[in-house]
Amino acid sequence: MTAAAPDDLALIAEGLHKSFGKVPKRIDAVADVALRVPLGQVTGLIGPDGAGKTTLMRLIAGLLTPDSGTLTVLGTDALADPLTVQASIGYMPQHFGLYEDLTVQENLNLYADLQGLPHTERTTRFQQLLHMTGLARFTDRLAGRLSGGMKQKLGLACTLVRPPKLLLLDEPTVGVDPVSRRELWAIVYQLVADEGMSVLLSTAYLDEAERCNEVILLHQGRVLGKGTPDSFTEHLEGRVYGARRPQGIRRHLQAELKTQPSVLDAIIDGDLVRVLLAEHTHPSDLPNVTWQPLKPRFEDAFVLQLRQQTTHEWLGLTTPPKKEINPNTAHTDIIAVSDLTRRFGAFIAVNAVTFSVQRGEIFGLLGANGAGKSTTFRMLCGLLPASAGTISVAGVDLRTAAAQARARIGYMSQKFALYDVLSVQQNLKFFARAYGLKSQRQAERIAWAVQEFGLKDYRDTNCDLLPLGFKQRLAMACALMHEPDILFLDEPTSGVDPIERRAFWQRINQLADQGVTIMITTHFMDEAEYCDRLVIMNQGTILAAGSPEAVRKLAQSPEHPNPNMEDAFIALISAPAATNAGETAT
Repeated sequence: MTAAAPDDLALIAEGLHKSFGKVPKRIDAVADVALRVPLGQVTGLIGPDGAGKTTLMRLIAGLLTPDSGTLTVLGTDALADPLTVQASIGYMPQHFGLYEDLTVQENLNLYADLQGLPHTERTTRFQQLLHMTGLARFTDRLAGRLSGGMKQKLGLACTLVRPPKLLLLDEPTVGVDPVSRRELWAIVYQLVADEGMSVLLSTAYLDEAERCNEVILLHQGRVLGKGTPDSFTEHLEGRVYGARRPQGIRRHLQAELKTQPSVLDAIIDGDLVRVLLAEHTHPSDLPNVTWQPLKPRFEDAFVLQLRQQTTHEWLGLTTPPKKEINPNTAHTDIIAVSDLTRRFGAFIAVNAVTFSVQRGEIFGLLGANGAGKSTTFRMLCGLLPASAGTISVAGVDLRTAAAQARARIGYMSQKFALYDVLSVQQNLKFFARAYGLKSQRQAERIAWAVQEFGLKDYRDTNCDLLPLGFKQRLAMACALMHEPDILFLDEPTSGVDPIERRAFWQRINQLADQGVTIMITTHFMDEAEYCDRLVIMNQGTILAAGSPEAVRKLAQSPEHPNPNMEDAFIALISAPAATNAGETAT
């Protein structure tokens, strides 16, 4: 394929390099990057947190100066004339600066002033943006009162007040629910089709790679590959299969498949276990297992690339905690919620929610942004008091004995409640003390955490300098320090690379098999498939509940006879509330 002429390129980078810090702690955030990005299309910058996506975006936007290399944006030398580049592009960073005490309309007015949009053009442009983002009915609402997805759409509208030739979107879909993700992608497609805009969009969601015209694959600051999504998967034809066993638990089949020499990757995918085989191998002949060929996905190719790049891999639990599990309590309810309600003034965030979770279950709490799941989660952890209803956690009434219940709970927050200025060893010691561990027991558990989570090489490293995957390991180690009966996980894999996500879920599966109850919130719908049961919340109530298979069946239709979990989530959330509210899958 011939290279595009310069007139057809939105940007050209040659030998681009940017590092931070000094030896021996220097980090090469962007390393010898060479790129040519065409005009008039959506180009995806794909990679996990720490891959270099944000640094590259900021270099293109003229907010950082590279250590070496050249960069041309829309025909302008970005190093010599960054102001001209900034006047021609739109840039929406991960944490876009909305003013939460201003209304939607007031935010638009402010950004129109900042971008110098003439008053004569504002009415028409605002109408276009409000219609495109679906915010026309919310112009008088304070930005701080918008859901996460609506905030992202308002941020995008503010970025687009003056139409740019090149739009840079740095992870615009992070932390938003599947409905909002699809709406944001519809807006991006519309911008390219209607306004001829060029879009460079970074994301950690690998399924979004397949929505791009071209993909740039980044890892540890380097470009691993560039091309159409299909070009990454062509060599995997005939190597991806779905394995099914009619009886038994899917995660047990997954663990069994991982032991096969021919299997490079195995993940739960709906009713199947999705398997990537080594070259020139065939599916193993396992008892009661049937196989079907599957179409390769971008994630399959990315995982294979990462395995070739990674020199170490955390494989999960190697020495399980020594916990005696009473078989008489194996299937008892360890969390019981009845008519749980939480009010904030006149607003009802959670409205008479009822469900239970059994010992050793992996239980998912899903919902759109603003559905009430985070509020429910915080009440279950004892971080927020309920306005009404009852909560029993580990046999303790959380409303009357919260401290006693919290002693049996491990909590891993989305932002990882670690102390950045403390080293890994110091964080472990702090949390061990906080959970009441002393002397020999404290030393034993810290040694266990360092060994099990592969933290030996980072013991003296400050937390703020850890790669995201190792921060996740440390946060989980701290949550498990006191061997809790229940582990609460709030968006635990957001932004983490696929290898770390797989290792994380391997450990979760093992903990559940040992009798630890797992309660998890996630926006990754593929992760919902790892749950034994789940609930989907909407507007403070439970919309659907049951096993992943049963919830998917609720969304079956002639148009979607075999919906995946994301299809089911969107169908259930988008359906009229009167039709689905309180519907339970069995």
